[in-house]
Amino acid sequence: MFFASDNAGPAHPSVMQAMVDANSGYMGSYGADPIMERVRAKIREVFEAPEAAVYLVATGTAANALLLATYAQPWHAVFCADVAHVEQDECGAPEFFTNGAKLSLIPTADGRIAPDALRAAIARHPAGVVHGVQPGPLSITQITESGTLYGLDEIAALTAIAKEHGLPVHLDGARFANALVALDCSAADMTWRAGVDCVSFGGTKNGLPGVEAAVIFDPEKAWEFELRRKRAAHLFSKHRYLSAQMEAYLADGLWLKMAAQANANCAKLAEGLRETGVEMLHQPRGNMLFARLPMALHEKLKGAGAVYYAKGGTPANATPDSVVARLVCDWSLPEAELDRFIGLLKG
Repeated sequence: MFFASDNAGPAHPSVMQAMVDANSGYMGSYGADPIMERVRAKIREVFEAPEAAVYLVATGTAANALLLATYAQPWHAVFCADVAHVEQDECGAPEFFTNGAKLSLIPTADGRIAPDALRAAIARHPAGVVHGVQPGPLSITQITESGTLYGLDEIAALTAIAKEHGLPVHLDGARFANALVALDCSAADMTWRAGVDCVSFGGTKNGLPGVEAAVIFDPEKAWEFELRRKRAAHLFSKHRYLSAQMEAYLADGLWLKMAAQANANCAKLAEGLRETGVEMLHQPRGNMLFARLPMALHEKLKGAGAVYYAKGGTPANATPDSVVARLVCDWSLPEAELDRFIGLLKG
């Protein structure tokens, strides 16, 4: 009963087979492999962006940090949610790769940045004042680190504010596929049509061994990203193994099928929690939820072998006899394990 992270799940067998198939003979290095040519064309097709620049890296941190570095100067503020991955889980990589840009954290109730909060954050860093950092990129996360989801209109509202101030917008899409399935929209609708300039298009959390795509809709930024990727030691020599993963991921809609299964697993888990009266902190839309578990139930689940992250609540929601549990479902979660966990909730 493993609900700790979708990072911990297995890679899809067809992806592993694609890597084996790529391991035959000689092939161009550093992204000059024919598989990458097909991947680039396919991602452009998915995003309906024929001029987009497409690059592969091995981690989400690399994709986020390098994209932000491409759009931020060292004297910029990068606006992001207070619980954003770039803030809490990347060990200062965005600041490092931007050569010192400052993360300006925006308080959120559920991981989503509110328009008024974004306006207030930008106002705290007025342009043209030499004593302070200048307003820079907005980074939003879809799905958020709280398991919540921006609607297309919400993304457009935030990007419109950014554009009013001449600011680019980065989307951290580590769980991009889960969000796309939940919204039942196109990749273009969730990105450039809504005002997004660049995307970290995730795969590792959705059935890949380790590859993320950096998608840049302004081709004039491409060369700078290439240089930054090389300088940061993220240009793979045997690049074909990244390309092979991504090609298999996109083949026949596998990426959407795995995300749909992960979302369905989470929806079933959420229903089981509701039926037993367990409080969920936010309405789950994708493959991750947060629930307040009574201490006795938490100890029962852990004793039966359930694996998930749990912590005491924040000062606003802490209780002496409960924990806040983060439960994440991936595409491969066995139905029997899910049923067993729900059975323990009800038993």
